[in-house]
Amino acid sequence: MIDPTIFKAYDVRDVYPDKINKEVANAIGRAFAQMRKKELGREKVTIGVGRDMRVSSPELNTALIEGITAQGADVVDLGLVSTPTFYFAISAYGFDGGVQVSASHNPAKFNGFKLTRERALPVGAGTGMEELRDAVIKSDFLASARKGTVTLHTDPVIDEVQFSLTYADLSKIKPFKVVVDSASGMGALYVEELFKHLPCALMSMNFELDGTFPAHEADPLKDENMVALKKRVIAEKADMGIATDGDGDRIFFVDNTGRTISPAIMRGWFAQIFLRDNPGATVGYDVRPGRITEDLIKSAGGKPLLVRVGHSLAKAEMIKTGALYSGESSGHFFLTTKYGAFETPVIMILKVLQDLSAHGGTLEELVRPWRKYHESGEINFKVADCSAVLARLTERYHDGTQTTLDGLSVEYPTWWFNVRVSNTEPLVRLNLESGSAELTQEKVKELSALIQQ
Repeated sequence: MIDPTIFKAYDVRDVYPDKINKEVANAIGRAFAQMRKKELGREKVTIGVGRDMRVSSPELNTALIEGITAQGADVVDLGLVSTPTFYFAISAYGFDGGVQVSASHNPAKFNGFKLTRERALPVGAGTGMEELRDAVIKSDFLASARKGTVTLHTDPVIDEVQFSLTYADLSKIKPFKVVVDSASGMGALYVEELFKHLPCALMSMNFELDGTFPAHEADPLKDENMVALKKRVIAEKADMGIATDGDGDRIFFVDNTGRTISPAIMRGWFAQIFLRDNPGATVGYDVRPGRITEDLIKSAGGKPLLVRVGHSLAKAEMIKTGALYSGESSGHFFLTTKYGAFETPVIMILKVLQDLSAHGGTLEELVRPWRKYHESGEINFKVADCSAVLARLTERYHDGTQTTLDGLSVEYPTWWFNVRVSNTEPLVRLNLESGSAELTQEKVKELSALIQQ
């Protein structure tokens, strides 16, 4: 029996081997191959397959490929790749779809699958995940007249970096000292390849791929996972620090004083950078508070677009609206290129290095004027009834300006918040912001009590 709860809003993910195992992987391979053949109306279909460094990934990768080929689709095995490299490869090489074996930033006991159509178009809630789930649960697959082939494609990261380099002028990048912590995850591969082309000194931390995450959990959104990086930046007198998550699709930055730069600031800074060459473009950002993002988009002449939380949802909205760029509070930064809309961390690193070089001062000096709001960070609560929580808050804060694009967002003149139900875990998530640290602390206490009633 396959548990339907493994099918999330953005991907397929859960604990290995309890809920994610080789039988599940094989069924997903068969269902996805059958789905793509039906959608494309042809038997000849090529699917790219990549995997991360988790201990269970090789077994799942093998079973997945067996399922795809048993259903008559051909496979190009991309091997060990970050999720952004995987997205790039699916689109740049013209594949009909792709599956990445990964559980992103989750702890070592998890694994899963991220699925895309051609041009790395995501498969998620409302865009095929339900159909895939139903096919996997039934496991009633049509017999294929042929068995698909498997070919290898080595080092797509080289092509990804070469493409990304077209977005920067390397002659304008100063010889910065940069500390990077990849948390034993896949970001190490594109960072190493990128820095071969830069005049910068790379000081690497936890670059040996290891699915047990021996140094710390591969989630830079949690402060405890950034401690070692911050200390190293200070000790080395580095110009900046960079942290990537387990599959390399999220990226965080630390300034030269060892302080994390809020993703809300980073997504706004990137918006300003891309709007210079694309004036008036539409720029997306998720509903979690980070007002500085909207401030920076508007001051650069962009059109702000509020979107729901989630990488697959953000990309779908970018494609629908023609948005140039979109950023999330969780460290996902998406760019529309000739290959589609998806995370491009290599381009983001290049843009930061070039913009800081032009600024002339330190990274802390550059971002200091943007640190004018006080964020709570994301606070998670396990509750018995998520709907009851949202109803209670809707009633309590009825006098504020409310929106329900994703959970409940309420805005007052001096503070604002969003409460939403997680799409990947049984949690309610609170994000709150105000103009002062004291008010943020006061309101977090108030909201926390209401949520936990």
